[in-house]
Amino acid sequence: MSAADDDDAGEAAGGLPAAEFKRVFRQHPAGVTVIGLVHRGRPVGFTATSVISVSAEPALLAFSLAAGSSSWPAVAAAETLAVSFLADHQDDVSARFATSGIDRFAAGGWSTLDTGEPVIDGAVSWLRARVLERTPVGGSYLVSLLALAAGTREGVAPLVHHDRTYHRIGDHSAI
Repeated sequence: MSAADDDDAGEAAGGLPAAEFKRVFRQHPAGVTVIGLVHRGRPVGFTATSVISVSAEPALLAFSLAAGSSSWPAVAAAETLAVSFLADHQDDVSARFATSGIDRFAAGGWSTLDTGEPVIDGAVSWLRARVLERTPVGGSYLVSLLALAAGTREGVAPLVHHDRTYHRIGDHSAI
């Protein structure tokens, strides 16, 4: 069977099997973020490696979130939110915000913007954004955002996730 035949078989059965799809994306490094917002007067946050830049003019970005996520009801109702781009020493923060069934904000290490959205202290940068669209795609939603404000720290390296492991990038990894 040729590679083309394999592709045709996957398409006929509804696409590439989830295990194979996940295996491909484990080999694709991604920056690590925490999405933070307020819902019913309480902070809500979760780890996301799906954040992408969509357009510089206007300043648009997006992320995906599973429809069954415990954070989805808050995102579904949100008008604005903040995206904190984690620094290379914040792997513990990423793990905490990826854990279900806990108060992810209880350990501290965050503050609120003047507009109320929570951001992670010590992050490389953050963006405050207005939710433009929530588009159902498969078992997830693609959430499109308009960036409204930003903050950046110089000289701080980002946290990267690759093959189920956190990594640091910097001068040592430059080509």
